[in-house]
Amino acid sequence: MKNLFFLLLGCILSFPGLAQVSKVWVADQGNGTYKNPVLHADYSDPDAIRVGEDYYMTASSFTQTPGLPLLHSKDLVNWKLIGHALPELPPIDVYQKVQHGAGVWAPSIRYHQNKFYIFFPDPDFGIYLITASNILGPWSKPELILAGKGLIDPCPLWDDDGKAYLVHAYAGSRAGIKSILVVREMDASGKKVGDKPVMVFDGHETDPTVEGPKCYKRNGYYYIFAPAGGVSTGWQLVLRSKNIYGPYERKVVMAQGNTPINGPHQGAWVTTAKGEDWFLHFQDKEAYGRIVHLQPMTWKNDWPVIGEDPDGDGTGQPVMTYKKPATGKVYPKITPPDSDEFNSVKWGSAWQWQANPAPHWAFPTNAGYLRLFSVQADPSLPNKWSLPHILGQKFPAETFTATVKLTGDLRHEGEQFGLMVHGLDYGVLSLQKRKQGIILQYAHCLQADKGSLENGLDSVDIKQLVVYLRVRVIAGAQCYFGYSLDGKIFQEFTQPFTAKPGKWVGARIGVFGLRNNSTNDAGYADLDWFRVEKPLN
Repeated sequence: MKNLFFLLLGCILSFPGLAQVSKVWVADQGNGTYKNPVLHADYSDPDAIRVGEDYYMTASSFTQTPGLPLLHSKDLVNWKLIGHALPELPPIDVYQKVQHGAGVWAPSIRYHQNKFYIFFPDPDFGIYLITASNILGPWSKPELILAGKGLIDPCPLWDDDGKAYLVHAYAGSRAGIKSILVVREMDASGKKVGDKPVMVFDGHETDPTVEGPKCYKRNGYYYIFAPAGGVSTGWQLVLRSKNIYGPYERKVVMAQGNTPINGPHQGAWVTTAKGEDWFLHFQDKEAYGRIVHLQPMTWKNDWPVIGEDPDGDGTGQPVMTYKKPATGKVYPKITPPDSDEFNSVKWGSAWQWQANPAPHWAFPTNAGYLRLFSVQADPSLPNKWSLPHILGQKFPAETFTATVKLTGDLRHEGEQFGLMVHGLDYGVLSLQKRKQGIILQYAHCLQADKGSLENGLDSVDIKQLVVYLRVRVIAGAQCYFGYSLDGKIFQEFTQPFTAKPGKWVGARIGVFGLRNNSTNDAGYADLDWFRVEKPLN
């Protein structure tokens, strides 16, 4: 028991902030096994590495800021969100406005000669590099090492002979070409990349939309792990060659098979300190985002087999439950945060804005609340789809409730503060100041990305400014909004809202403050807490 105490203490002190265990999704089953997904949240295009006995993961963050999430694990099952490597997106002025579907696409993380490297693409500008000597930073400012539209999904390889290479793909929406992979020479620093790419694979015939390459070397073979076939319908491809420039042999090493896990692909091969091989990948689960699975991995004739292979053909399929990676130790359950009591003067790591934020949108305090100010709406926006000042986080599970305690100080007619589920369609419950008084309004906006207007569904006159706003999410991303005036008895609106994903991202739960007028003294709402719990029914 004494040893367990010090183990727990060590894990908590390894990184700032207390570890949180979600009430709605924990992959560690507590008996030496885990269930997939290990992260039931939108960590798209995950890449991971091992440094000593520690594992680190990053993922796509698109235009959410801060970007490039950093997660840490001791056993590949229990993951803690320890921060973000990208405080704001470059170019800073471009991303002060919401650019749906742009920003940080599939990154790669590596550890080379005592330094962390993250290569990340922006399909509209090119490939960037940031580095740090400590995973917690400080991270260097992003350096554009390869400019160009449509350059995506970079991954470096430092070879045994001192040479270095960068493999990447192309986005058809920007470059006008896709379904090919190329290799370029790169200097040892990663900052100088050759301008003469060599095409090493064309997937048009057998593997359309091949992208997201990750490059490794083993037993004299160069391996390129790459997803193909589309985000929700694809498979995991592996290419191998004795020469970095090919020609490459191909093999499908994981597909859906007889499982409910659609499109299993795109991720990271990790070898543990004890020599076990594992593969982290995503599954596109529509409104729930691209959630992360962990698969056992073995080798057969110098080809990887990912997951289980019931028919022995070398193409694996995902496992739903499995024994945890062997570490020789028992680590406590940890999950990324979802609830927030707002009791810290530092931002909770779960929260992200829709664009590079202005510093005055919200402030943590030392008094146990977050103060959220209203922001003047851009009059050219027809609805809330492209509001930059939505403070949101990922769906944490298939079913859950999210409740926020809010105290409003509404000073201007038309000012509103609320809770929303954001995506191509969105649902919202907001406290609003009208000429006749204060109301709570429930509304939704279908095809918000097409410029549709928000449709008010129901409203309630209220006499107080302390309210509890709640959304209950059940299977199929069905959302029921409700409210309480005392935090105990909740009234739920009868008409449900079906959450939809955003552009390349899952639906998000968010809070916001909005006004129509220009003023030198905006109203505000104090958020006492935000709690994610299991739904009551």
